[in-house]
Amino acid sequence: MKPENVVLSEDGKSVVIIDQTRLPLHTEYLALSQPEEFYDAIHELKVRGAPAIGICAGMGLYVAAEHFGEHNEEKFLSELHNVSAFLNSSRPTAVNLKHALDRVENAAHSMRGKGTDAMLGEMRRECIAVQEEDIAMCKAISEYGLTLVKNGYGILTHCNAGPLATSCYGTGLGTLLLGKERGYTFRAYVDETRPLLQGARLTAYELDKAGIDVTLICDNMASIVMKQGKVNACFVGCDRVAANGDTANKIGTSGVAVLAKHYGIPFYVFCPSTTIDFNCRTGEDIQIEERDPGEIKTKFFREPVAPENVKCFNPAFDVTDSSLITAIITEKGICTAPYTQSLRICMKE
Repeated sequence: MKPENVVLSEDGKSVVIIDQTRLPLHTEYLALSQPEEFYDAIHELKVRGAPAIGICAGMGLYVAAEHFGEHNEEKFLSELHNVSAFLNSSRPTAVNLKHALDRVENAAHSMRGKGTDAMLGEMRRECIAVQEEDIAMCKAISEYGLTLVKNGYGILTHCNAGPLATSCYGTGLGTLLLGKERGYTFRAYVDETRPLLQGARLTAYELDKAGIDVTLICDNMASIVMKQGKVNACFVGCDRVAANGDTANKIGTSGVAVLAKHYGIPFYVFCPSTTIDFNCRTGEDIQIEERDPGEIKTKFFREPVAPENVKCFNPAFDVTDSSLITAIITEKGICTAPYTQSLRICMKE
């Protein structure tokens, strides 16, 4: 399986992405080359999913540097830092974005004294390494996930954590896709994930394309399918993990976790270790992105669904308390409570 959603061009002058805002009805590719184009693609969710955002931004920083023109090293590094800060401001919640940008920027600094061509070469190697590492991490996460399920399980998902959000396999969906390859049969119940419908547009699309039994439900139907015994486990990705195990993920995730706790259903969070932020003590310290109210009232609708003067509150993420999480699955292992200990042990392995 090779990544298709974010690809660095052969000449290093652009990054080609699938425009996720056009899925599932239209598969359109965009070639990005300027910082403003990368910012727009990330902010407007043309590329989305914490790992994919990081990969795109890292490649974008390298591509932007390829277009700097003739610079001495100091001016090159100064401009590079400005572009990195600009791209990092596109979305505030996912930690992978800054992690990838820092890696690529630091790669340039590591070649100081050897000229800007050497800096560019090292940046290219580093941004490709970020993607290759993500591919390996997703595979490992999916392998661990398979140890938590049985053939025939019903899995409830929220938002999208598949190949479109990562590189290959995905995090929250990786176990389903890898299991399918190995002959497992799963039944997936996919929350539509209002207001941007990532579950309906992307997760249902990916699972159906993979030949997995998928049933789309509205977000407010999660409780009834759990009560009816159709769900054996909940699988979600996440955008940031605090040091105490609190996790930030797409809005509505915490509600699913509360329901799962009530019905005694395991609630699993899947993420690469790069999503763990030990500088963030608890979920209270995670900055939650708020988005355009129009996403609630007008997006995907022929006419507005609420009066024009009605205010909207549109947080893109919420925080799931660690007490509601059965386990956090990374490429290094399965972490369980107390997360303040298990996450640090996991990172050292």
